[in-house]
Amino acid sequence: MLDSRIPEGPLAEKWNTHKDNIRLVNPANKRDIDIIVVGTGLAGSSAAASLAELGYNVKSLCFQDSPRRAHSIAAQGGINASKNYQNDGDSVYRLFYDTVKGGDYRSREANVHRLAEVSSNIIDQCVAQGVPFAREYGGLLDNRSFGGVQVSRTFYAKGQTGQQLLLGAYSALSRQISKGKVEMLNRHEMMEVVKVDGKARGIIARNLVTGEIERHSAHAVVLCTGGYGNAFYLSTNAMGSNVSAAWKAHKQGSFFANPCFTQIHPTCIPVSGHYQSKLTLMSESLRNDGRIWVPKSKDDVEAILNGSKLPTDLKEEERDYYLERRYPAFGNLVPRDVASRAAKERCDAGFGVNKTGHAVYLDFASAFVRYGKTEALTRGIQNPSDETIVELGREVIKSKYGNLFDMYKQITDDNPYETPMMIYPAVHYTMGGLWVDYNLMTTVPGLFAAGEANFSDHGANRLGASALMQGLADGYFVLPYTIGDYLADDIRTGKISTETQEFDAAEKKVKDEIQALISNNGDTPVDDFHRRLGLIMWEKCGMARNEKDLKQAIAEIQELRKEFHSNVLVPGSENAFNPELEKATRLADFLELGEAMCLDALTRAESCGGHFREESQTPDGEALRDDENYTFVSAWEYTGTPSEAKLHKEDLIYDNIELKQRSYK
Repeated sequence: MLDSRIPEGPLAEKWNTHKDNIRLVNPANKRDIDIIVVGTGLAGSSAAASLAELGYNVKSLCFQDSPRRAHSIAAQGGINASKNYQNDGDSVYRLFYDTVKGGDYRSREANVHRLAEVSSNIIDQCVAQGVPFAREYGGLLDNRSFGGVQVSRTFYAKGQTGQQLLLGAYSALSRQISKGKVEMLNRHEMMEVVKVDGKARGIIARNLVTGEIERHSAHAVVLCTGGYGNAFYLSTNAMGSNVSAAWKAHKQGSFFANPCFTQIHPTCIPVSGHYQSKLTLMSESLRNDGRIWVPKSKDDVEAILNGSKLPTDLKEEERDYYLERRYPAFGNLVPRDVASRAAKERCDAGFGVNKTGHAVYLDFASAFVRYGKTEALTRGIQNPSDETIVELGREVIKSKYGNLFDMYKQITDDNPYETPMMIYPAVHYTMGGLWVDYNLMTTVPGLFAAGEANFSDHGANRLGASALMQGLADGYFVLPYTIGDYLADDIRTGKISTETQEFDAAEKKVKDEIQALISNNGDTPVDDFHRRLGLIMWEKCGMARNEKDLKQAIAEIQELRKEFHSNVLVPGSENAFNPELEKATRLADFLELGEAMCLDALTRAESCGGHFREESQTPDGEALRDDENYTFVSAWEYTGTPSEAKLHKEDLIYDNIELKQRSYK
C-alpha cells in the first residue's frame, strides 16, 4: 500500500502544519550528516546550495563539465508565480486550480497547492540573487501569459529565463563550494544506487574523464536528474539528458510513476532530415503574440509547397486560425497537449505547410501592427505610415523575443520578421518520474527525487512555465524542510563506510555491465539503435496511442533490446574518456524504459492530458477521461522485466476541485 504521507487538515493549511510538526536536525548534528545530490539543474543546484547552507555536508555530481551546463539552462519562456502583480484576478488558489486542470486531474491536490503557495517565494529569492527579470517602464517586474490560463503570471528574462535562473542557483551553489560545504564532482555520472539494510546509503559513480569507478557514501541520496524525453531520440532535451539515474533507482526498488505521461510541445522547429539528432524549442511565450494557422484551401497548401505562393500572399480570410476557431476562450494559449493534437489533426488532414507535411505557421504580422500603433502613439508620431507601424512593432517584438527570432533564423535561414515561423510538436518534457511521497522521498528510504525526476506536481500535462517553478520550489523550499524528517534518525549513525559487501556488489555489477558493452563484438553504432527506438516510440507511443500499436511497440522494443546487447559497437576503452560508452550505458536504460512506457500507456485505457488513447475520445476529437476507473497514479514496481512490472495504485482524492472534463472553448 502506497503511503503518500499527505498531512491532515484543510488544503490551504497542510504545508504550514506539516512544517510546524516535522522533525528537525539541530545544527551541530547536521555537521555529521552527508547528503549526495545528483544533478545540478535548477532542482539540484538549489537543493545542494540550500542543504549546505543548513549545515549538511553535500556532494554534488553532474556529468557536464560545469553545473551551468545543466539542461535547465535551455528553458526559455518564464516561471510562474501567483504574485498577482497585474491585478488580473490571480491567486494561490487559481494557480493551484489551473495546474490541476491543466494536468487533466491526474495530480495530487496537496502537492500542487504547496507548489502554488511557495511560488511567490521563488521570485523573491531569485530577485535577491540578482536574476534580471524583465521589468515594466516604471521598474516593476513584468509578466506575460502562458497556455492554459487566463491571467498573466509568468515572470521572464527575455527568452533566456532558464539560463538566468540557473546562474542564480549556481551562484548560491558556488558560495557553498567555496566554503567547503559542497564537494563538486563535475564529469561524474551516477551508475548505481547502493542500499544498506534497505536504505539508500550511497552511489557508484564513473569519472567520465578517466573512466574510474568510484564509491560515494551518504546518509541520504537526492536525485535531481531531469526527465527522460530522449527515449524518443528526437526531442528538445539536451543530447546528454538521460533516465539512467532514475532507472537505476527504479531497479533498486523505487516505484516509477506514470511513465507514459510525456509532454509534446506544440512550438518546435520541425524535423528536417533522417540524420538530425536534436530538435529545437521555440518558446511557448511566442504564443502570446504569434497566431497559429494553416491555409484553408489545399490548393493554397500546394501552391506554397511548389513555390508559386508565399505564406504572406494569403489574405486573412484564406487562413485557418484553427486554435482561435476551435477554442475561442483561450485561442492560441490553450495547453500544450491540446495545441499539439490540433496541429497534428490539421497536418494529418493534408494542411501541413512544409515538404514533410508536418508543419504549421506561427505568424507575428498582427502583433507587429498592434504594437506598432501603440508605440507610434507613445512616441507622438502623427499619421504614421503602414511601414512605420510595422517597423515600430518589430522593434517591440525584438525586445521581447529577439534571441528566439535570431535562433530561428540561424537554424532555418528564414527571417521570422518577414515570413511566418514554421513549427510542429515535439517531445519536450516528462510528467512521469519516480514516485515520491509528500516529503519527496521515493519508496526506497533515504532516496529522494526532486524536480522533473519525480512525478508529483503536473499530472498528465504540465502547463508552460511550471517546470522552473517546480524545480526551484523543490530545491529551495520543500526538500530542505522534509529531508530533515528522515535524517533525524541518523544523528547517531556516524560515517557510512564504503568498505562493505553492498558497495562491493554494486561496484562489481557496474563494472560487469560496462565490460559487457565494451567487449561486445558488434558492428552497429549506438545512435542507430537509439534512432530506431525513437521511431518506435514516436509512431506508437507518441501524440496518439492505441492498443494494437502499443502491443506491437512492446514486442519491437524487446527485439531491439536483444539486438542491441548482441550487436552494438562500443569502440575505445572503459578506462578512459569514452563518449560512445556513455551513450551505450544510457541507451541500455532507455530500451528498458521505453517498454515500461508502452506498458503504462497500454494499461491506462483512457485519454488524459498528453496521454491520448484513440479509443477514448469525444465526438469532436478531444481527450476523454475515465474518472470511474483511472483516477489514480500508476506506480510500477520493477520485477526483472519492464513489461512484467507490478502495478500499484495511489488513488487521487479531490476534495477541493470538482472533477470534470476539461474545456478550453
